[in-house]
Amino acid sequence: MPRSPLRSAVALTLFCAVSAVLVAAAPDSAGWPQWRGPGRDGVSKDTGLLNQWPAAGPALAWKSTGLGGGFSSLAISGGKIFTLGDRDGAQHAIALNQADGKVLWTGKVGPVWEDQYGGPRSTPSVDGDSVYVLGSDGDLVAFETATGRERWRKSLPGDFGGKVMSSWKWAESPLVDGDRVIVTPGGPTALMVALDKKTGKEVWRTLTPTLGAKGRDGAGYSSVVISNGAGVKQYVQLTGRGLVGVRASDGKFLWSYNQVANDVANISTPIVKGDHIFASTGYQTGSVLLKLAPAADKGVEAKEVYFLPSKTLQNHHGGLVLVGDHLYGGHGHNKGFPVCVEMATGKVVWGGEGSDILAPGTGSAAVTAADGHLYFRYQNGKVALIEATPQGYKLKGSFDVPEVNRPSWSHPVIVGGKLYLREQENLYVYNVKKG
Repeated sequence: MPRSPLRSAVALTLFCAVSAVLVAAAPDSAGWPQWRGPGRDGVSKDTGLLNQWPAAGPALAWKSTGLGGGFSSLAISGGKIFTLGDRDGAQHAIALNQADGKVLWTGKVGPVWEDQYGGPRSTPSVDGDSVYVLGSDGDLVAFETATGRERWRKSLPGDFGGKVMSSWKWAESPLVDGDRVIVTPGGPTALMVALDKKTGKEVWRTLTPTLGAKGRDGAGYSSVVISNGAGVKQYVQLTGRGLVGVRASDGKFLWSYNQVANDVANISTPIVKGDHIFASTGYQTGSVLLKLAPAADKGVEAKEVYFLPSKTLQNHHGGLVLVGDHLYGGHGHNKGFPVCVEMATGKVVWGGEGSDILAPGTGSAAVTAADGHLYFRYQNGKVALIEATPQGYKLKGSFDVPEVNRPSWSHPVIVGGKLYLREQENLYVYNVKKG
């Protein structure tokens, strides 16, 4: 029997209403499930955000406490916020209610790190009903997202002979890719490993070849990103000896680049665009753009496009973001001088060394991009909104994070019209949506 025009109209109205609700909810459902967001690139998918802040900064939506000490950023998914903190005599994974910051559960990861700069700095990775965390002592643990029940655990030093290039312990945020979890033990027999995400069972490992004279053996403080450069899916990482590429299918070592390594700490996460890889390190080292090309036996080779000396561009930590064709971030060792660089050529468009631009804050700046703007979060707790444009430096407002008593290093998160700022024990959430 044919459907009546009235029934069809009602059905169409209901469909449109449901579709509108789903579209409106999209920014929240997209979430921020891992380090540097959905694409691991520090770029939020949010739109319709404030393009100018009032003098006092955006309005505070709510504040939560009980996160413990540490510099970890946040993962947000399924109505929950996940982070790591030193509290109650141990290092814990912590789940909060996204609506109000109420602590839902905690799960023990490893020992507290007693140090001036101690505390966890890895960000959890959420994948469906599991969340994966890496403690500062190399404890990799899978928890059930709903309850905090431990599902499995591995030790990067104990199970894989892992080591870090210097004394600041592990800071990597695990990568979940398909049915695997990828981490970087940094040991001689396990530069990188892939584990079954359901069981923790080893799938493959990459032996560590000779990587060059610069830097130090071991893992760096960066996190793995995915590249399909030269037509080969691969995991790219900045290690203690520089950049490496590992084939995703079986862990085969593909290529390395040593010149960007320094002897203290290689930190910032690489940026991937097509066949290109960009990376930067501090300690008076510099930055590089590589192009990946096919090599013999279905391999890949990395060719240097350009190398920028430290005076031109060095990112200590805090990272860089790619918006359009330009890189933005903080330049200088333990400095966050705003800079804009054309990625294809390495040309400094504005800012950087010798510029008359005054940095809004002091120390290194953790940078996230959203809706055509940059969110600079400085070590002294100053947060600045800067337009992401090669047309010139445009500061659009700033404010101070409350209660800063240690370096303010946790990376900003922007999702669902809100700006999330972890500050040790506390979490501050600000409304940055227009209207």
